[in-house]
Amino acid sequence: MISVPPGYVAQTTSTLAACLARVPHLAERLGGKPDAWHIEEVGDGNLNLVFKVYGPRGAMAVKQALPYVRLVGESWPLPLSRAHYEHTALSEQAKHTGRLTPEIYHYDDKLALIAMELLEPHIIMRHGMIAGIEYPRFAGDISTFMARTLFFTSDLALAADRKKAMIGAFSGNTALCKITEDLIFTDPYRIADLNRWTKPFLDAYAARWREDDDLKLAASRLKLKFMSSAEALLHGDLHTGSVMLTTQDTRVIDPEFAFMGPMGFDVGAMVANFLLNYFSQDGHEDQAGARNSYRAWILQTLVQIWNDFAEKFLALWRGHATGDAYPSSLFQGELGAIRLEAERRAYMSRLWTDTLGFAAAKMIRRILGLAHNIDLEKITNERVRATCEARALTLARDMMVNPGGYPDIAAVAAAARSMRAWTPEFS
Repeated sequence: MISVPPGYVAQTTSTLAACLARVPHLAERLGGKPDAWHIEEVGDGNLNLVFKVYGPRGAMAVKQALPYVRLVGESWPLPLSRAHYEHTALSEQAKHTGRLTPEIYHYDDKLALIAMELLEPHIIMRHGMIAGIEYPRFAGDISTFMARTLFFTSDLALAADRKKAMIGAFSGNTALCKITEDLIFTDPYRIADLNRWTKPFLDAYAARWREDDDLKLAASRLKLKFMSSAEALLHGDLHTGSVMLTTQDTRVIDPEFAFMGPMGFDVGAMVANFLLNYFSQDGHEDQAGARNSYRAWILQTLVQIWNDFAEKFLALWRGHATGDAYPSSLFQGELGAIRLEAERRAYMSRLWTDTLGFAAAKMIRRILGLAHNIDLEKITNERVRATCEARALTLARDMMVNPGGYPDIAAVAAAARSMRAWTPEFS
């Protein structure tokens, strides 16, 4: 049975107005009387309640954690403390990225509830990409978000005591980390009750992935890095479903999976979702080739995301190296500067390898595990969907076990382009 702390009540469209009215600055922001407020429940995610609230003077979004995984039900309890970590992460991210996150109006720890800026006319990026909308600002915005949040919460920017304090501040978000550890790095490679895939077409793929020791060892190495490498504050679930945007404005939302982990996990998640959407486009076009220009935009943007991120991260390191790692006093003179710059490049090379592996793991879990992407799920023709998925799985497997074959992001884009020309055979 689900237990909740004293005072916690899951809100509904009927009860939320009274809840918000008890917070004077929220009531003032909405204006008028509570009975004049219009409330809609719009949550379509896997975990939480989400409401839109409109008043005569203003509007807001309200997100409340449930004490269980909404996608599964009360058989899967989940701590309400994830709202605390989300609020803490949003506050930290806002310090470094400003308007790339929504403004927070109020946090209620007892109710595990966050009231924040209502993002309209923004839409979830995943929906926009399924519809074939191009977002010219996105690569610049998301690369800035990742570079600044990852750099400024790392040992490259933080004194050791501040970094350790940040590790402590997020160390309790273990339940959300456990979800990632199981659903991304373990369950797709074994028989698990919650696994699912496009049957019967991918039955053989799922079986082969469970028998592939090279793949399972690579996934296990990534899992160990995820569990043990506290490089920076991660969003923890950074994908096109965690971005709301217009063609002129980008906001990153929903960092409830935040913890101190390996930087490549966040960057890899974004890479994975662009690749999955690229392969899914065959299932969304009216006729063959109708979305060729959009496919080109996806891969061009993918390349720009990594290249811009790497350039911005290196620029921050060169200009804001205030952390205890690589102290400048050790690298004096022209030769020292040259050697340090070479080390920076080597660091980014290691980060690229991590990014590649984590991207592959995220692609595989979205096809063979729980909680699939609607990019693929919205393809109603199951054979077409399975074809898109088989291409993505095959590329992901090679990315994970053969990272040396992908020296840069351009090689990944080229491989995706080639993979799309392959038609799998299903038994």
